[in-house]
Amino acid sequence: MAMWLLNSSLLLLLLAAVSLQARLILPQDDGQLETKGQFFATPRNDNDEGNYRLPNNTAPESYKVELWTNVHSGARDFNGSVQIDLQVLELSSSITLHYRQTSNFTASIISRDEVAQAIELDVTTDTDREFLTLTPKLANVTFAANTNWTLSIDYNGTLRSDMGGFYISSYTDDDSTVHYLATTQFESTNARHAFPCYDEPARRANFTITIHHDPSYKAISNMPEDEAATSSGVTAFQTTPKMSTYLVAFIVSDFESTGGELNGLPQRVFSRKGKQDQQEWALWSGLVVESSLAGYFGVPFALPKLDQAGIPDFSAGAMENWGLATYREQYMWWNKQNSTINQKTNIANIIGHEYAHMWFGDLVSIKWWTYLWLKEGFATLFSYESNDIAFPEWNTYQIYHVNDYNSALLNDAATTATPMTHYVQTPSEISGRYNTFSYAKPASVLFMFKNAWTDSVFRLGLNKYLTKNQYNSCDEWDLFESLQEAANEQGLSLPTTVANIFSSWSQQAGYPLLTVERNYDAGTFTVKQQRYLADKDAANQNTWYVPINFATASSPDYRNTSASHYLLNIAEVAVTDAQIGSDDWLILNKQSSGYYRILYDNQNYQLLAQVLADQPYKIHVRNRAQLLYDTYIFLTSGRLNHSTLFDLLSYLKNENEYAPWSTANTILTVFDSYLRGDEQYSEFSSFVVQQIDGIFNRLGVNEIPGEHYLNNYLRVVLISLACQVGSESCYEQSALKLKQFLLNGIHIEATIRTQTFCGGLRKTEDDIFNLVLQNLGASSDATDRSLFVSSLGCSQVPSQLETFFSSSFNESNGLTDSERTSLLNAAYSRSEVGLTASLDFLESNWRDYAQLNGSTKPLDLALRGIATYVVSTKQQTRLNALVEDVKTNGPEYVDDDLSTVVDSRVNANLDWLAVHRDPLISWLAAYNTVKDNGSPALTTSLATILASALTLLLWQLF
Repeated sequence: MAMWLLNSSLLLLLLAAVSLQARLILPQDDGQLETKGQFFATPRNDNDEGNYRLPNNTAPESYKVELWTNVHSGARDFNGSVQIDLQVLELSSSITLHYRQTSNFTASIISRDEVAQAIELDVTTDTDREFLTLTPKLANVTFAANTNWTLSIDYNGTLRSDMGGFYISSYTDDDSTVHYLATTQFESTNARHAFPCYDEPARRANFTITIHHDPSYKAISNMPEDEAATSSGVTAFQTTPKMSTYLVAFIVSDFESTGGELNGLPQRVFSRKGKQDQQEWALWSGLVVESSLAGYFGVPFALPKLDQAGIPDFSAGAMENWGLATYREQYMWWNKQNSTINQKTNIANIIGHEYAHMWFGDLVSIKWWTYLWLKEGFATLFSYESNDIAFPEWNTYQIYHVNDYNSALLNDAATTATPMTHYVQTPSEISGRYNTFSYAKPASVLFMFKNAWTDSVFRLGLNKYLTKNQYNSCDEWDLFESLQEAANEQGLSLPTTVANIFSSWSQQAGYPLLTVERNYDAGTFTVKQQRYLADKDAANQNTWYVPINFATASSPDYRNTSASHYLLNIAEVAVTDAQIGSDDWLILNKQSSGYYRILYDNQNYQLLAQVLADQPYKIHVRNRAQLLYDTYIFLTSGRLNHSTLFDLLSYLKNENEYAPWSTANTILTVFDSYLRGDEQYSEFSSFVVQQIDGIFNRLGVNEIPGEHYLNNYLRVVLISLACQVGSESCYEQSALKLKQFLLNGIHIEATIRTQTFCGGLRKTEDDIFNLVLQNLGASSDATDRSLFVSSLGCSQVPSQLETFFSSSFNESNGLTDSERTSLLNAAYSRSEVGLTASLDFLESNWRDYAQLNGSTKPLDLALRGIATYVVSTKQQTRLNALVEDVKTNGPEYVDDDLSTVVDSRVNANLDWLAVHRDPLISWLAAYNTVKDNGSPALTTSLATILASALTLLLWQLF
């Protein structure tokens, strides 16, 4: 579908990973094998009553769909008529279609093979399976095999209000006038709501759409208008090529559009009135992205036009309707003054995803939802590849690396992970497949083979797949066949067939952990594989066909990412032709293109730490990022110690790229969240400040004309992290920038507005803090109000936070009820100062706070929320006392399980600290001591760390 929307923040993903060992303090937002292959699940019996698949006795050839709507007035009822030309494949007494939430059917059927009278049909419904069964009223009438018929059905329906099927939406203009529109979202099983149909992806047919609407409105659909059949209030469209039902789309609205053309293909962007000035970037991106994809695939876009439309209410996020891609409207609008660089990139990325579907999913569809990854994986990969072609200066694969690639590795490490190829049948089961295992994981696997088999083989294979199978439906074996043909033609020697290699990844869950053991004397190494699981003690014997390559100190060349060796679905392979010097570092998986994790021996980690400290450019940027990411994950799962991770992290002072810093930010933010209440927190903050201040001061808090595109992303990371750990330089620069905006009107770039407000308010003067608080009450902009609430909670001044919290009781300051009960969270989730101030405030005002909102229990929610961030016994004592006071004197304000939840959350945090705090503080103290003494050493020696750890242990024991 649809762009699968999730919070792709690497922070949240890594938090989830650590929570597999011990729950983290930060809250998280939360995604049958058929007849071939070597890993089989038990199939459903297609003849039982639980079968949701349509019978195979008939097949559609074409549809004529005619709809009548008065949505311009807000009316939700609509009328419909559908004529389906179909073929009867075997002797049948009935015809079964899908339907959903439509009624008042009248149906008849007439032969196309001979002149005959129409046959009236009885209509019965199965609401569970959403079957519409049509049976001749005359009992002796049947449909012979290999005969052709036209089925006609009239019906009534209601525009839905849940953003599914044929549904009603609306927007309110600047004059407070409400404008209604009717639009569609059919994937995966909602076309049946607009018209009875064979609502399965392989049942491709031609569609001719006609819509009756108010003359003041316009209708658009997959195809251009049929001008000869169109008149005032009636819009008819040209007939589509054979396509799947879920890709049909139409919109009836008063939208305005912007248009352009490239390489002879006209494109338009539609959205609500008054937004044409913000459509330009979506239009330009659409033009160049389509051209990039058509050029890469060597297959032109198949339809005569390509439109995009922004919908006010659109739960799917984005949808690849053939010739009419639809989006949430905010994913299409962009202007230089008020939109972020991230939004600009995201728009182009989402367009890349939906446009890639025009080939993968639309031109070539999937046989069944078992193979959802066959379209969503390609769309996810080519959302990046298309952008890399169209905008090479973006270096977009760094964004891929910290988002989809690491998301896949994280989620696929769970024991509950499912294979990419996984049988589903019911609508709810199908909906459940829109997750990591259909999007990010297959994108990562495809990217691996794009590199391992070379781009030229991969590209030729896709061209063959699309050309051979256009206007048809496929499964994974069709893809494997085309890739095999390409490999053969280009002389690529593989150790076994493409089908054997690829199916080992598509038909089993998870991915390999490669353990590298070096023979330093012989200059060789051995690679062992087993499935990576977050629980390192979980037994498994899964294996894959794993492509590998490597770089060394003597050959630090990352350009050729093709596979030099394979693990042939076995547990271990020796690489004897490496000839690596004993003092040379070794790194597997050039450019981090393979989909697996790599665990090295301690000596190799030390060699890698040294080269990172001395010459970080010797390691590819994505390998640098992944080295940090994997080491952190291995620490959280008990496979590596703290010194290995922090030895590597200590090179960051020399790092200038986005992907490594984004990864480091995630890691360091986790540790900051746990250590912020520690009496030795300064050891941690000092370490981070040493790493970050150099690059922070070089980039600063102002965008620089002509700078590298990803520096805009990097600056966001740096401001956030530097101010979080107490960098005085960050405080000063952010405060000055905020003050210049508030007092002099000097613009803050949209990309760093959130970070500037938060950083600028951490240690600002009272008059600046109070000015932002006043702006909160006066603003009518929901986005600004949310920013002000969040940023005011960043203050590290207790008296300012007291003023902030007390404003929740002032009924004349313009705060909404939900805002009043969100002020505490803005502070206690940000810092130890904010948490302490929140406890201070509630200890004196808990009864008044409990009465802020009668429809919820704000005090109960606040106490549970605070518990999530308590990381010291001192904080725990205070919180427990407050909870007991409330339970004794105001039990009506909290739920019965409050104490249980509070204890569980706090104890989980303290358990984490019991494991990680001492070795971490020991390493940091030793590192900072060496630095304070002016030693040139770049990393603390193991001996120093061990000595410090031993001293700390003895102190605790005695």
